[in-house]
Amino acid sequence: MNTEEMKQLCKAHTLYTWSRSNDVDPLPIVRAEGSWLYTSDGQKILDFNSQLMSVNIGHSHPKVLEAMKRQIDELQFVYPQTATPVRARLGKLLADITPGDINTFFFTLGGAEANENAVRAAKLFTGRQKILSRYRSYHGGTNMTMQLTGDPRRWPNEPGMPGVIRVMDPRPYEFSFGVTEEEQTANNLKYLEEVIQYEGPHTIAAMIIETVTGTNGVLPPPKGYLKGLRALLDKYGILLICDEVMAGFGRTGKWYAFEHGDIVPDMVTTAKGLTSSYAPLGCVGFRDHIADFFRQNVFWGGLTYNSHPVCLATAEAVIRVMQDEGIVERAAEMQHVMRAEMDRLQEKHVSVAEGRCIGLFGMIDLRKNSKGELLAPYNGSHPAMGKLAAFFRDNGLFTFVRWANFTCNPPLNITEEDLRYGFSIVDRGLEITDAAFEG
Repeated sequence: MNTEEMKQLCKAHTLYTWSRSNDVDPLPIVRAEGSWLYTSDGQKILDFNSQLMSVNIGHSHPKVLEAMKRQIDELQFVYPQTATPVRARLGKLLADITPGDINTFFFTLGGAEANENAVRAAKLFTGRQKILSRYRSYHGGTNMTMQLTGDPRRWPNEPGMPGVIRVMDPRPYEFSFGVTEEEQTANNLKYLEEVIQYEGPHTIAAMIIETVTGTNGVLPPPKGYLKGLRALLDKYGILLICDEVMAGFGRTGKWYAFEHGDIVPDMVTTAKGLTSSYAPLGCVGFRDHIADFFRQNVFWGGLTYNSHPVCLATAEAVIRVMQDEGIVERAAEMQHVMRAEMDRLQEKHVSVAEGRCIGLFGMIDLRKNSKGELLAPYNGSHPAMGKLAAFFRDNGLFTFVRWANFTCNPPLNITEEDLRYGFSIVDRGLEITDAAFEG
């Protein structure tokens, strides 16, 4: 079928996420390889966001494709109460690469399900019902995880699960430059402890955080935050769940982002990069004392596709590729290139407020004046941002433009040449936002 027919049939018979489907102008993608997407019209597009911050090893890696085909020939599906060779291998492999005493894993089909089951486990383990989360978080699109989420996608989905206590992040949306990271940490943890006391620590099962806030800012935690948070929660017997659906599996230059803070959470959730999104899979990793509890007590959760052999084989192959090709280490090395490009753009373009990155996890904020006000308010828009998004698309750069920022999250094995090429498109596009600068 031609491009227009394909697009019209997709819109006529399927719904698109987080949007009015009539407003969607879908990209007509027919092939993807490495860091590049190819449209049915022959356009070549640089994937500057790894799709949904998830295709960490790049598209169409032959070793992963071969492993998936081999598993389909061997065993396609069995119910979750079975033992399979691939389940045995992947469980051991995850235990080997995951720090601390996180040695046991519960498999799901994605990040939202992983977060949902982590919270369920926390409640069963502690006998408590309340959960702490943060306003700049995103934890998934199910009923429970929508309530854990802080961003505006939650609003149309309310009311939902009761017992969620949302608290402020260390860094506010309108950030005051000059405040030290240590001050951010101290202020936030003091406020958090007060909230815990008001709510009653004996009622709070866990706190869930994105170790590095993703969609809502790509915000690495300020200095001392993770250790301080770990100590504060331990003081009150509250579990720490690190949501690494986006930040995990090499994105920040380490296997897990919590490694940057020198801590081990009670549970860690992953998805996306776990299979590089070649197949749907998520998981919850448990520390030994929690896993031991569920060896003696029922875990009241289950999924038809738990431990699906094809998905597990995909994850195993992706992890082997990452180990063999040094992809985690490469993400750490390429951070310096991204950092240099962001600094160059900030010096050149008056509309650039700040660029942030950790590994190849990056975002650029845009401002409307010299006072530092962002070009668009929280959950708001500005005509220049729409023009910038159109420029990126027309010039062969795929990324996400939202509110007053845009993401910079390419595949972790992107070449330096392609990474700099992506920033050259950004460089030209920023003339649009410079023209909207008010002085």
